[in-house]
Amino acid sequence: MRRDDLHRRIQNSFRRLNGRAEMTVLILTCEQDVTADLAVVELNANGIPVLRLDPAELPGGVGVSGEYAHGSFHGHLSVGGRVVSMRGLRSIWVRRPGTPAAGAPAFSSWLSEESSQALYGMLRCTGARWMNHPDAARQARHKPWQLWLARECGLPVPATLITTFPRVAREFAERYPDLVVKPVSGAHPGEDGFAVPTTRVRPDEDFRAVEHGPTLLQRRVRKVADIRLTVVGDRMFAARAAAAAGSGDDAVVDVRFAPAAGPWRAVTVPPRVAEAVEDYLARAQLSYGAFDFAEDADGIWWFLECNQSGQFGFVEIETGQPIGRAVAEWLAGEPLDPPGSDEPAVGSADCT
Repeated sequence: MRRDDLHRRIQNSFRRLNGRAEMTVLILTCEQDVTADLAVVELNANGIPVLRLDPAELPGGVGVSGEYAHGSFHGHLSVGGRVVSMRGLRSIWVRRPGTPAAGAPAFSSWLSEESSQALYGMLRCTGARWMNHPDAARQARHKPWQLWLARECGLPVPATLITTFPRVAREFAERYPDLVVKPVSGAHPGEDGFAVPTTRVRPDEDFRAVEHGPTLLQRRVRKVADIRLTVVGDRMFAARAAAAAGSGDDAVVDVRFAPAAGPWRAVTVPPRVAEAVEDYLARAQLSYGAFDFAEDADGIWWFLECNQSGQFGFVEIETGQPIGRAVAEWLAGEPLDPPGSDEPAVGSADCT
């Protein structure tokens, strides 16, 4: 082991022994979440206590309690018999949480709202830092706002129209004959977790159907590759997957459904894109963001969207980029021991 690595490990150990070891990372996500697993493995290996819970199990498998008295607040969380003080939370990762009380024997919108208010309201009373804060995350999910902010920060954005007026849609199609249509929210209208693919608009479309609901039309980027840029704090991890030959002529042009020509490969972020993305995250008050771009033949990265809780597992697996470790270090608030260390971390604790 190099001398500087040994020195850093000793410093980390003393920090944990002086109290930080008992500060817990709270991860709000569903039971099956490979993306979260990648960060949890790193935290566990470095002795950082982790509490993982799904709000869908509140009440039931998850318990919450908070007392406001004598000018102070004392809150506690419990999962599987383990109780953690909210005062002892160092960070909160809102990764992929279920709807509060969704796991109740009989779902009730009232119970769900009560559970949400209790859990997230109390967590707001802690001094923990968020990835990402619920208020910032809620705003960041609005695609129209994303498009506006991206342009404000200097990112190229394809010409876009969101409308319920058929005449306006037809005029837009005359100016931009090659269009795609995608949902404004990204969610399927009748089934949670079911994605609607980005699809090319037929040349003979009359657009009468747009009056039945807001429709997002966008100029199609003749892409040569898809770009996923994952940002953790001030660290950027870009990956590129070449588009399959002729894929631009397919009806479905969504990378989630259309096959790529090659695997994801790590690439360097262009300086102007990096600067604009930093500005975007700062103005959106996000500590994490997964950006999707379409690269054209001129090498321009066209902004498509930013998912404030997007997955990174598939990128890390194919590129080897240490994104999970970067997330773990951000949540821990301190450098982690070098990977592959054969000595146990001080104050090690398993994840629940």
